[in-house]
Amino acid sequence: MWSEHLKSMWMAGVDGCPAGWLVVCLAPQTQEPVIRLCSDFDAVLALRPRPDLIAIDIPIGLLDERQVGGRECDRLARRRLPGRASSVFSPPVRGLLGATRYSQVRGHGLSIQAFGIVAKIREVDRLMTPALQGRVYEAHPELAFRSLAGAPMRHSKKTPAGREERLRALERLASFRTVRELLDTVATRYRRTQVGLDDCLDACVLAWLAGRVGVGAAQRLPAEPPLDAKGLRMEIWY
Repeated sequence: MWSEHLKSMWMAGVDGCPAGWLVVCLAPQTQEPVIRLCSDFDAVLALRPRPDLIAIDIPIGLLDERQVGGRECDRLARRRLPGRASSVFSPPVRGLLGATRYSQVRGHGLSIQAFGIVAKIREVDRLMTPALQGRVYEAHPELAFRSLAGAPMRHSKKTPAGREERLRALERLASFRTVRELLDTVATRYRRTQVGLDDCLDACVLAWLAGRVGVGAAQRLPAEPPLDAKGLRMEIWY
């Protein structure tokens, strides 16, 4: 999978967690996973060694006016995830990013789950530019696991059965044959109130996806994404 050029690059999967952002980097040459915890998105971008390609589970590119079902990429992603479609939240329109209480967005079509990540969406939206989209790609862990396993996951990632099927999918990859040890490290290093084990699994599969983007093996929804008011592509890679 890895071209000679990509073997010298750092790939990163990034997932939001209670303590900030969990980053799983794949080191050049060895492709061994390295765990980092960043308090904010500025710190993710400033990591050293610097990740060359980042796949992140956060909406990038936002609507200015509400559409039923959210962005086109959100609607297309749900169609590809039978049984797991509810994991794809419609992000808020950009004008709602300043909300700090759910009462401020109630009635605007934003679920309580989506509101829970508004602060992180705001954090990323503040820094994202069209140029940075050449390095940072919006992705979705459930779509990534679908690509890896060939079918959507059957169980919720919050359940023991869901964790096990995701572990087995990751263990097919040379980079993650010891993923169970990686989860043990995360559980030892961080409290559950800082990082969840499901956060680690999601970051792992997104690191793999970043490599797929790098070699041109990944796809995006939609194939020709529209631009938002900031010129950001509204797309999800998988």
